[in-house]
Amino acid sequence: MKAQNFHDILHKRKDEVLESWVKQQIPIVGKRGVTPDELRRQCAEFLDLLESVMARGASFELDDPKSAPIVEFLKAVSRERVLKGFTPTETATFVFSLKSVVLPLLQPLAKSEESFTSEVMPFSILLDQLGLLTFDSYLDTREEVITRQNLDMAELSTPVVKIWDGILALPLIGTLDSKRTMTVMEKLLQKIVETTASVAILDITGVPTVDTLVANHIMKTVAATRLLGAEVIITGVSPAIAQTIVHLGVDLSGIQTRATMAEGLKLALRMTKQQLTDEQRRDGVQPLEKGAQTANAQKGRS
Repeated sequence: MKAQNFHDILHKRKDEVLESWVKQQIPIVGKRGVTPDELRRQCAEFLDLLESVMARGASFELDDPKSAPIVEFLKAVSRERVLKGFTPTETATFVFSLKSVVLPLLQPLAKSEESFTSEVMPFSILLDQLGLLTFDSYLDTREEVITRQNLDMAELSTPVVKIWDGILALPLIGTLDSKRTMTVMEKLLQKIVETTASVAILDITGVPTVDTLVANHIMKTVAATRLLGAEVIITGVSPAIAQTIVHLGVDLSGIQTRATMAEGLKLALRMTKQQLTDEQRRDGVQPLEKGAQTANAQKGRS
């Protein structure tokens, strides 16, 4: 198609094209929270970019540097629509819906089969390419979002918390696989170095099952922790996991285990030669660090 032909039509009838195009899309975008004014702004910007790119003599190839502004614009639209909950089809419709508006305007240029091929088909193919670009951009953005969410979930599902002076707790929830267990070990070892903790409580109450690789990773975590001068207490071992560990032949005889996190904390306090005050036991106050306990004791004596 001769770019000049479409450029002239777009320049003369842009308002008509814009209104028809927006009208077609309102039923789709309205249910996703996009206002008609916002949609009109996006469509107008796209048409302005398309007109500008053609005025500069860009080819209909998306890798043409002159086409970069419109490509980047569509990528931004796709990303925005991913975050607003659009489906891939709804996102690609932003471009595809323009065909039913523009092609009838180009039809008078097609006086014959030859002129149809040269005047109309190239522009139709261009819109197809741009529509597929939005589809691909949508998928790329969604993959990024999913990856980021998985990282956030992994971060939240492996919190290493300092619950007392020299005592860390790592409550685990959900299925443990080898990759996640390695992450647990790395975070725990890093936190031990940062806090100079001497005891770490690994609570697996929320873990439904373990396999041989996970059990071996736990053993390696205990060994690595000891190399840093700290001990691990495993709490919350369910009957099912206990049977699995026995059947797997994993030897946990050298590791301190307790039924509950509370029992594990009591053991950790004994190992670090610390204890709850009678007042804390009675009131259920959160544990104080050793320095805070000493300060409170001195305050009480004064």
